[in-house]
Amino acid sequence: MVGGGVVGLSVAWRAAKEGAAVTVIDPDPGGGASYAAAGMLAPVSEVTYTEEPLLRLGVDSLARWPRFAAELTEAGGDDLDLRSAGTLDVAFGADDLTALGELAEFMAKLDLPVERLTGRECRRLEPMLAPSVRGGLLAPGDSWVNPRRVTRALLTALSRLGVPVLRRRVAEVVVAGGTVQGVRLAAADAEPGSRGVRPGRPPLPHQDSGAAPEQIPADQVVLAAGAWTGSLPGVPGGVLPPVRPVKGQIMRLRTPYPALTRCVRGTVHGSPVYLVPRGDGEVVLGATQEEMGFDTRVTAGGLWEILRDARELVPGVTEWEVTDVVAGLRPGTPDNLPVIGRTALPGLLVATGHHRGGVLLAPLTADLVVRLLAGETIVDHSCSPSRFEESTE
Repeated sequence: MVGGGVVGLSVAWRAAKEGAAVTVIDPDPGGGASYAAAGMLAPVSEVTYTEEPLLRLGVDSLARWPRFAAELTEAGGDDLDLRSAGTLDVAFGADDLTALGELAEFMAKLDLPVERLTGRECRRLEPMLAPSVRGGLLAPGDSWVNPRRVTRALLTALSRLGVPVLRRRVAEVVVAGGTVQGVRLAAADAEPGSRGVRPGRPPLPHQDSGAAPEQIPADQVVLAAGAWTGSLPGVPGGVLPPVRPVKGQIMRLRTPYPALTRCVRGTVHGSPVYLVPRGDGEVVLGATQEEMGFDTRVTAGGLWEILRDARELVPGVTEWEVTDVVAGLRPGTPDNLPVIGRTALPGLLVATGHHRGGVLLAPLTADLVVRLLAGETIVDHSCSPSRFEESTE
């Protein structure tokens, strides 16, 4: 398993439970986009006009989350802070309200469970909302979880199963005779700076930074390296999917009093923003969407935009303590669908391109990849890598 984010760790855990011999390789397991993510499990409130296939995947995966969370909590010994009070999507101005109304009509055509609310009804549900909120949509079935707790639990569960987690970078995928033979690791003293690690971040369990074989043989290799998946050396041209990094900056605040009871999303003059409450008083604010390559700098402008828009919806947000700021790189694809499945190179599978939905889609992705590793064929698989593959003849 190349990649130790929420998707890669979920696949590794499920595969190990099924008896597979698994090794996870990542220079920063539990880091990257998973460390930055807010953890919304919100396929309904995030639906857009052109992403119905993604909606179906999200609804399917959300239905798997309660069992996934229960099993992981038992295996990892950590409360994941899974909540299911729904998402309230609110509009700030007249134009935003019109757009929200059009979205509600589209949702009705898809038979999605949403409720139209007036501004007063929105404030009755969430008293901290600004008086200027004009109306909203409640998606009562949406949920959310703490992704940092999820990755910690996954690492603990893998440790208890005896799965090695190597803090190393993969230098290349080893191919011989037209099939995958394993991976070659980069030299330990040539490791680049870690992806998304912040000073003072608590250590994660079972991270092996010691000596490891230079080459790890494997009959099957799963690439779940997020935004880095499409650039691994050693794979013939046209096999890896076109995955690009989409930067997202996020703030974490702490409130001295209960502030929100559900996720609040909003559109302020056309700009989206969300607030995700945790059980420990933390509230996550996000997130920017920036096409900046592999830039993970946290910028004053990005944070200002988030605070500016969040303050319009919840004025009290400026009084809360800032506890963390971070930028992550979401793995995006041209059609915004993930890439999950076997590639044209025998022995090579991919599980990447989840963009904003990595946490949401982790249970479904893990189930699909484990089936593929066992030799099953998935029919009508909208996420197949074949939609991007080019001839390598």
